[in-house]
Amino acid sequence: MIINTGQRTDIPAFYAEWFSNRIKEGFVCVRNPYNPSQVSKYRLDPSVVDVIGFCTKNPAPMFPYMDLLKDFGQYWFVTLTPYGRDIEPNVPDKHRLIEDFKTLSKSVGTDSVGWRYDPIFLSDKYTSEYHLHAFRQIAESLKGYTKTAVISFIDLYPKVRINFPEVREVSQADRLMIGKEIIKIASECGMIVKACAEGDELAGYGADCSGCMKISDYEKAIGNRLTPPKKKGARAECACYLSCDIGAYNTCMHLCRYCYANAEPAVIYARNRLHDPASPFLIGTYMDGDRIHEVTQESWIDPQERLAVCMYE
Repeated sequence: MIINTGQRTDIPAFYAEWFSNRIKEGFVCVRNPYNPSQVSKYRLDPSVVDVIGFCTKNPAPMFPYMDLLKDFGQYWFVTLTPYGRDIEPNVPDKHRLIEDFKTLSKSVGTDSVGWRYDPIFLSDKYTSEYHLHAFRQIAESLKGYTKTAVISFIDLYPKVRINFPEVREVSQADRLMIGKEIIKIASECGMIVKACAEGDELAGYGADCSGCMKISDYEKAIGNRLTPPKKKGARAECACYLSCDIGAYNTCMHLCRYCYANAEPAVIYARNRLHDPASPFLIGTYMDGDRIHEVTQESWIDPQERLAVCMYE
């Protein structure tokens, strides 16, 4: 099965010690965000967890714990954007993050790490010209360290409208112009552009619009075929295979203004104060009335297909 860590928060950046403790103890408890008394308990055991998916803006805090992950398959998305602290207040220096991306790629391999350049929005400061210049700089720096660049244009979710009221949707004309140029730059740097939940409008320019995190991406990362149960993406526009996220909303301390998963900063700080690195839960601990469901887990690796993959490597 696949354990996902990155749809609700940034575990490597802010909760690496907690996650390392979960790996050591072999399980994690996750509250249902819509029904908090419902708790799912997952085993963190490589015999049943085929891949752990990470999505982060800062992988470095996990580096001291990478030996704990060596028996698990891994796929990492690292987000590198051109925005300053006016938009991403607590994201580290981008030059440092580029070097950390390279370190991660050397550790897990180019098939196990992708670059996210999203969300893209336009303003008087962050113009289309600014984006294309920044994308080229980052792409050239990451050449040879990843084969994937994921892009998307900003979606105005309710939390985005609250935390970033002045932002506007990107017009189709701008999406096509920026997308076309980004695809060209990425190709020059040995990368395929994947469009995240953007329909197929960039397919004619060479983008892969079939999903940015598909089973085939996990398979390539681990070198094995997977036979997962059918599952829909998080949104109607999403073709990705997302399952078993162990994060929690309103806990990411990056405080990016475009974030769809965070409420206002005061809520984030209050929630963060409830974090205990020794707890089975990311936030808080067991509560009266908890109904704990031990999730049935099994490996999705197809042993027959695994042999076929090895033959053709």
